[in-house]
Amino acid sequence: MEKGKISVLYVDDEINNLNSFKAAFRRDFNILIATSGREGLELLKHNVVHVIITDQRMPEMTGVDFLIEVLKDYADPVRILLTGYTDITAVIDAVNKGHIYYYLNKPWDEQQLRIIIKNAYEIFHLREENKELIEKLIDVNGQLEFLLRQNLLS
Repeated sequence: MEKGKISVLYVDDEINNLNSFKAAFRRDFNILIATSGREGLELLKHNVVHVIITDQRMPEMTGVDFLIEVLKDYADPVRILLTGYTDITAVIDAVNKGHIYYYLNKPWDEQQLRIIIKNAYEIFHLREENKELIEKLIDVNGQLEFLLRQNLLS
């Protein structure tokens, strides 16, 4: 994987979709592909992923079920649900249970999806920066409390 590139995991049981996605986006992003939710979870164990895109309708595990599993151990990647079917229950579950950033219909528009991925990464990056700033703030606050106690004691 190239350092500095946005890392995207795309999960879909249709090999043609995976190949099309990889062909369209491999120059812009580090692309990981999986044919099932289980395979996607396995890839997450060994790779840093910024954005996850998953199909909704897959055998064994739906996209929403996959995203629910992802959230248990990998809350940081920004999640996008992609589907060829309009299923309002899936949309509601995706938002409420899978905490998705975006819901997109198939077939995707390449330019639109490229922008969505970049925007999703921006959210990922801002969350990471916020975590770092909070850690620094907690550290500095601890130092100030220490200095305050020292002044009160002397």
